[in-house]
Amino acid sequence: MAATRTPKAPRKALGRLSLPERAFVADALRTETIGGVLLLLAAVAALLWANIPALHHSYESVSHFRFGPGALGLNLSAAHWAADGLLAVFFFVAGIELKRELVAGDLRDPRAAVLPVVAALCGMAVPALVYTLTNLTGHGSAQGWAVPTATDIAFALAVLAVIGTSLPSSLRAFLLTLAVVDDLFAILIIAIFFTDRLNFAALGGAAAGLVVFWLLLRKGVRGWYVYVPLAVVIWALMYNSGVHATIAGVAMGLMLRCTTREGEQHSPGEHIEHLVRPLSAGLAVPVFALFSAGVTISGGALGDVFTKPETLGVVLGLVVGKTIGIFGGTWLTARFTRASLSEDLAWADVFAVASLAGIGFTVSLLIGELAFAGDAVLTDEVKAAVLTGSLIAAVCATALLKIRNAKYRRLCEEEDRDEDHDGIPDIYEQDDPAYHLRMAEIHERKAAEHRRIAAERAAAARHGLQEVPGGAGEEDNCPA
Repeated sequence: MAATRTPKAPRKALGRLSLPERAFVADALRTETIGGVLLLLAAVAALLWANIPALHHSYESVSHFRFGPGALGLNLSAAHWAADGLLAVFFFVAGIELKRELVAGDLRDPRAAVLPVVAALCGMAVPALVYTLTNLTGHGSAQGWAVPTATDIAFALAVLAVIGTSLPSSLRAFLLTLAVVDDLFAILIIAIFFTDRLNFAALGGAAAGLVVFWLLLRKGVRGWYVYVPLAVVIWALMYNSGVHATIAGVAMGLMLRCTTREGEQHSPGEHIEHLVRPLSAGLAVPVFALFSAGVTISGGALGDVFTKPETLGVVLGLVVGKTIGIFGGTWLTARFTRASLSEDLAWADVFAVASLAGIGFTVSLLIGELAFAGDAVLTDEVKAAVLTGSLIAAVCATALLKIRNAKYRRLCEEEDRDEDHDGIPDIYEQDDPAYHLRMAEIHERKAAEHRRIAAERAAAARHGLQEVPGGAGEEDNCPA
């Protein structure tokens, strides 16, 4: 007689994270949130600096101020250094994040990786399609198709921090994974579509430098004084090769080991990411925003955003394309696989997070500069469209998330509750007998305390009754 097979329970999409993954996500997002607030401040400062008449000239002067060794092909403007130099640090961290996700995070398990990868791919393909259709019907330029494809995780988290919305860790992790996959494909887009000339000697030198970097890591060589100068040389060679210099940062990030060995609490990749992420989120990205977001805004310019096909395509791609793409990709994955949505969440939550992912700031601005490099006016108009689309997406997401905020707050409180004070949230210890024994002791102590209080009150009540006869309650020589 054949043994009957027990059907496997469907895997929960956006379910509760494991405890180590939850701790990692919380730490990463804490830094990104602080960086996102700085990013918001930098963007506002750039807009004020560029639009106040008395300051506009100084903004242009600082942005176009050139410095660096010209003999090495590195006499660049301040804005150029921010876009090609500082953003290499941002993409270095993105490379480490991607490597960690692939070897130790959610993307390690193909079954768990399907949903965020499909959602991210749809969240890039649909905005590109929306942009392209808008420009085909409006007879605009299709060059900017990649501008609305990116999600800015720091900006999105800053919006969450500003509006005070509690978001369960599973949704925050989903947003982070979307951004990691987004960054990967944004890197590929930059490398493939925005490389118009190649210096093979410089490219070969950069490749050789990357091989040396990898060998040093394999040999276990330590010391920032070895790797930082080597990284600068690799970056400079990559810049002069014609490939966008940020690719060097990604390549070095992907080479770091992100798995732990015996005796290690954290992998080298996680340790370096912990050190470099504050530099990326707190300095590199805000400075890039300061030089990139300073576009001149007027009533006419804002009107042009919604009338020109290039700028309208960016706005629609971010606001409509991102939301439909991510939500549709998530729903289709759950529909045609064994995954089912976690009982704690509803599809309205996925839709709200999808709308939040429409905030495409840093990488969208970078791609906008690359796509329309020969047209300064259109570049500024596309930047204004990125700012406008991101703002509309933020407002829509705020409204949607606020509707569900009471439920999110309850979920977050449940995730954080630690009644036995052992440093581990109770929700992760439900299958641990030791946890229930500790809770039994706690409840027994509380019960003993309540019994003691009840006994004291009863004794006090009896003592009070014994004092009443012959006192103020006496009437006609009868006890009260």
